[in-house]
Amino acid sequence: MKYIVRFAKGSYNQIIKDFYGKSGDRMKPNGNGKNHPNGNGKHSLIDMMQEKFGSDDFLQSFELGFPPVERGNIEDAVEKILYAVGEDPKREGLQRTPHRVAKAYEELLEGYRIDPAKLINGAIFDVEYDDMVIVHDIEYYSLCEHHMLPFIGRAHVAYIPNDKVIGLSKIPRIVDMFARRLQVQERLTRQIADFVDAVLAPKGVAVVLDGMHMCSMMRGVQKCHSGMTTSAMLGIFRENDTTRREFLSHIERVGGRSVF
Repeated sequence: MKYIVRFAKGSYNQIIKDFYGKSGDRMKPNGNGKNHPNGNGKHSLIDMMQEKFGSDDFLQSFELGFPPVERGNIEDAVEKILYAVGEDPKREGLQRTPHRVAKAYEELLEGYRIDPAKLINGAIFDVEYDDMVIVHDIEYYSLCEHHMLPFIGRAHVAYIPNDKVIGLSKIPRIVDMFARRLQVQERLTRQIADFVDAVLAPKGVAVVLDGMHMCSMMRGVQKCHSGMTTSAMLGIFRENDTTRREFLSHIERVGGRSVF
């Protein structure tokens, strides 16, 4: 069963509310150093993440939980394409091409099948820090859903914590989870922002993506130096001009907003 769902207004707020509890209380550590809701020891944070991240609503909202790739069907389709363009799939250089293409698509489109609970792996921590956290110049590789050609670029992700921070390596993994799909850059940008917002319930999230699209460089208008920049601003980044400008100035200062 494939999930192709567009985001209804308010759905992320409900996910956040469900994840952190109706009262909005944050999870408090117990005496053993494990996180439990309200410190009552019933469920660990990882258990709660597994339950929420594995729910049908969460998986559908973020287009996760797809079935395994059917390699055999891809191989058959590639062989037909080779015949259709006048090639001979039996010649030496092409004999294993259908197999290689099927394996490549399984890797390039693995973002639909990632377990978000395993991705986060409990790396959400209570920290008394409420200033901006920025992870910049995250390289990503995706496939344009219109032509199935690559687009590549860099992502810059920021959030302002609300009692919780996430492990540094998890932000690039979140970017990869949404990039390794059939995508458009606009949706990719928003999905990253919404996922960070759903997981951390921070005061705000900001995402800027730069991209170069092979579908406009190799074909069509054939403009090899053109690029695209998209952004998504949530919470305080949308509401407060000063906060938004601070984020943009930081990524400019460290050399962001440039593609390879």
